[in-house]
Amino acid sequence: MEVSQAKKPKVRLMSLDALRGFDMFWILGGEALFIGLLAWTGWQGWKIADAQMHHSAWHGFTFYDLIFPLFIFLSGVALGLSPKRLDKLPISQRMPLYKHAVKRLALLLFFGVLYNHGWGGGMPAAADEVRYASVLGRIAFAWFFAAMLVWHTSLRTQLIVAVGVLLGYAALQLWVPVPGGVAGDLTLAGSINAYVDTHLLPGVSYQNRPMDPEGILSTVPAVVNALAGVFTGHFIVKQHPKGEWAKVAILGGAGLIVLALGWLADWVIPVNKELWTSSFVLVTTGWSLILLAIFYALVDVLKLAKLAFPFVVIGCNAIIIYLASSLVDWSYTATSLFGGLISAMPASIQALAATIALLTVQWLLLYWMYKRAIFIKV
Repeated sequence: MEVSQAKKPKVRLMSLDALRGFDMFWILGGEALFIGLLAWTGWQGWKIADAQMHHSAWHGFTFYDLIFPLFIFLSGVALGLSPKRLDKLPISQRMPLYKHAVKRLALLLFFGVLYNHGWGGGMPAAADEVRYASVLGRIAFAWFFAAMLVWHTSLRTQLIVAVGVLLGYAALQLWVPVPGGVAGDLTLAGSINAYVDTHLLPGVSYQNRPMDPEGILSTVPAVVNALAGVFTGHFIVKQHPKGEWAKVAILGGAGLIVLALGWLADWVIPVNKELWTSSFVLVTTGWSLILLAIFYALVDVLKLAKLAFPFVVIGCNAIIIYLASSLVDWSYTATSLFGGLISAMPASIQALAATIALLTVQWLLLYWMYKRAIFIKV
């Protein structure tokens, strides 16, 4: 982990930080805004929005299912903005990047385990009682393998790998039977993902279920989310003969096409976050492209950066605030600072005020770091 402190923040694609911050905003407490608005206004329309703030029970898709793959996609975009080919360089010039990649992988894996055991009695002393699979671990593996491909293969090869992984993974889930089971079983206990996690995943799984949502097999297609980001970064960084608005239109149009392909694939293999099915990769990639097109248009083309500034502040230190969301009791901090004020408000608005207070204390810390150009990079 590196802590950089400078007089000026590093110049980068502002919409990337803004969208990353928008993505993280919902994890930090934004998902509770709609239920608070429902309690305050009584308008039943907020129930529809709140329903999107929960993961799908199994097959299906909600906005909250997009948060994780969008983050992976954005890590790929950052990689694609400045792609490097290392395979023809002398080993002495490659080693610093290799060391950085391995260090980043190891740190995110460690932080993922730390996040899993951030509450309660802490990490178990017994190694087989630790949950090693994690959100940060999947982000780490997806970025690492995408980086290896970017550094050592052509764009054409990367495209072939992405398509091959999607088709191969779907074929594995649909047509390969597991011992004692049947091919095409996409249930929690009967899928090939569950079989692999049960026999190969070390430690414990999430809630001791037969399959971990961040398990072994389902991490493989997540690499395609990162590669899709890489392809997008390649596209954004190049000049387009018809200008920036052409880029926005192409990004949005590509997103709609990929989204449609994902829902067409749903007829063959259902969209499922926990299994991270190939159709789920397509649907989430489609939405990721659409959101990036919107943010790119607003922030980098129309130059409305001030509107996105609250999200930029979050996006510049996204990993550290995500880790802190497990290790720090922000609700206690918010209550300590604003509890008296909230309790003096009408009962109908207290839930909304508590959510705003929770978001405020986290954002103020991030703003303090931003103003001092403190960016913690992993």
